[in-house]
Amino acid sequence: MKITDHIQNAKGKTLFSFELLPPAKGQGIQSIFKTMDELMEFKPPFIDVTYHREDYIYKEHASGLLERVSYRKRPGTVAICAAIMNKYKVDAVPHLICGGFTKEETENALIDLNFLGIDNVLVLRGDARKGDADFIPTEGGHAFATDLLEQVADMNKGKYLHEDIITSEKTDFCIGVAGYPEKHFESPNFNTDFKYLKQKVDMGAEFIVTQMFFNVEKYKEFVTKCRDNGIHVPIIPGLKPLTTKKQLVTLPRIFHLDIPEELSDAVASCKTNADVRQVGEEWLVQQCQELIKFGAPVLHFYTMSNPGPTKKIVEKLV
Repeated sequence: MKITDHIQNAKGKTLFSFELLPPAKGQGIQSIFKTMDELMEFKPPFIDVTYHREDYIYKEHASGLLERVSYRKRPGTVAICAAIMNKYKVDAVPHLICGGFTKEETENALIDLNFLGIDNVLVLRGDARKGDADFIPTEGGHAFATDLLEQVADMNKGKYLHEDIITSEKTDFCIGVAGYPEKHFESPNFNTDFKYLKQKVDMGAEFIVTQMFFNVEKYKEFVTKCRDNGIHVPIIPGLKPLTTKKQLVTLPRIFHLDIPEELSDAVASCKTNADVRQVGEEWLVQQCQELIKFGAPVLHFYTMSNPGPTKKIVEKLV
């Protein structure tokens, strides 16, 4: 079922959904199943599974020469989605990213997803590789999320890459895109950010999932600004509890977000990470209560495949 249908069928009730990381290369799927087992009691309508592009490591040979070797740290997104849907009878939403894939490989992946009965995709540009100052697209691939979105939308119209495919079957993916309540860090200003977001919706995006945030007012302002700019698709807030002191530094640096002074002061005064988890849990429970009151269609939790903190929070909301 499409995410938009899940939201419509909820008739105004706020749903819960979760995002999982594929296990690192060489590890089994049991960690995914363990996480799912702990979260299924909350009846999530869908589960997101992230995708990770290739990265590079440098392998030193006996001669002293260094060889740059490409590897994918967390493969298996498509297979994990299929396994989740088969085992738990819940919709899985794979991330699609630009980096690491040619247009042909993307088309083949979308064909596989369509054959598997996967109805939803989240279209993202993806991050730069470690060591790269900026995002560098794969040769023969897409440079921007809008280009990737256009390819998915084209397949929904029966348009494939090769014009000699005449009797093409139309796919029917419900397409999601990312939104940034605190502005995408590469956008020169908020108005430019909203211009591109509106463009994505006009091209066929049917829902938005936001970057994590720790100030509910930023989400409310973002939703209002979207509506004022003619963006009327569901806007799903992305959420994550603080669990370590280190995150006061790493989250703003990696995700370009702001942590409210009240929260950062409370975390900084904690003596142990157990204390931090308590503070983070209490803060996010309050956030969620405000978001439910505001009418958020879904609360989407970035679990990082660690279900414990998220489970404690959702238990206080049901």
